[in-house]
Amino acid sequence: MMSKKTLAELANTQSPCDDYDPNSMAVNQARSTIKAYLNPVKEIETLGIRDSLGRILAEDIISPFNVPGHNNSAMDGYAFNSADVQQSGSTTLRITGSAFAGNPLTGSVQKGACIRIMTGAAVPAGVDTVIAQERVSANTDSITFTDTIKPGMNVRLAGEDLSTGQIVLKQGHLMRAADLGLIASLGIPNVKVYRKLRVSFFSTGDELTSLGQTLEAGQIYDSNRYTIFGMLSRLNLDLIDFGVVPDQPEDLRLTFATAAAECDVIITSGGVSVGVADYTKQIMQEMGDIGFWKLAIRPGRPMAFGSISSENHQAVLFGLPGNPVATMVTFYQFVRSALLQLNGANQTEPPIIQAISEAPIRKKPGRTEFQRAILGRNTDGRPTVRLTGSQGAGILRSMSEANCFVILGHEQGNVAAGDWVDIALFDGLL
Repeated sequence: MMSKKTLAELANTQSPCDDYDPNSMAVNQARSTIKAYLNPVKEIETLGIRDSLGRILAEDIISPFNVPGHNNSAMDGYAFNSADVQQSGSTTLRITGSAFAGNPLTGSVQKGACIRIMTGAAVPAGVDTVIAQERVSANTDSITFTDTIKPGMNVRLAGEDLSTGQIVLKQGHLMRAADLGLIASLGIPNVKVYRKLRVSFFSTGDELTSLGQTLEAGQIYDSNRYTIFGMLSRLNLDLIDFGVVPDQPEDLRLTFATAAAECDVIITSGGVSVGVADYTKQIMQEMGDIGFWKLAIRPGRPMAFGSISSENHQAVLFGLPGNPVATMVTFYQFVRSALLQLNGANQTEPPIIQAISEAPIRKKPGRTEFQRAILGRNTDGRPTVRLTGSQGAGILRSMSEANCFVILGHEQGNVAAGDWVDIALFDGLL
């Protein structure tokens, strides 16, 4: 699961970051450190195609035959040889038969003739072109048309979509709904995929109370485990929820040891700041290795990345901030891509698009910021974006109201109304 390089070696290749905190690491540097440290799982299992939805292919899917398997009509109409069309004026052709999808015409079409043909029907010998039925005048025995004809129009050629031996889906592809139908169309019932990652997660903090318990003075309900569970569930993993772990070193050591022995990845929230009761970093140093623990990012500066060892097994560790929005931002920016990489995916980064900012946004250079926002359109149909309001790291409502992040780069300054900004949509990611 891990790189041959140690985290210390990888981290030393990165430069300290910014004016906010010289010990923090830039977002792009943190991504590079994580990516260089991880190696995908190797274990493979074979599944029926329905069960492969959301899994990562462990081998290329190869087409065993041409798709389509024969020349066929792209629409309902009449098929004929384009050489029979008059160069000027109208063309009249005799109707000598019909062809249907799954019930082809046998034999060939003679000169000066045509056949009635339906969408998907095989195009018989002697025919190279189809005209739509709406473009002709037809009676019982013949058709007449005046359209200019392009040879081969409305005919789908054999192998036009896929040819025999062609790679249909590559190893590392994340299986989606359309892929199930594509593979089924090739007559392939089973595929090989990488095994699911085993991921454990828990929250830390004496102030946290689980749902169903009574809140005591100074306590709050644990929400981070539920957002983390929701984000992890989108990735089709084997999950273990260790609940809420108190801010006690022995409790944390025991939980880390158990999780590291059983899982590939450990995700925590809280306990990675610099408070006297924040023990995650200390225990990471005792039981494993640390790559970084502070980032030039807003929200989410106190985030730890490293590994924990237990019973001759090593697990990747992401120590996320305790503030609810910061938890989601750091998961989206670092954890999601890392989990996809570990599970063998060849596409791990979410797409970035651009939209016009409806209002000014204040921003100082020196860190990357992720503002919660709502994507819309102006009267010209161009994409616009507006912030949800207060961007505090503890305002989880801002994530529920938003449908995207506005991403303000490390060196970027203030944004004026009307400026184009980078955004990342939530749909399908969170």
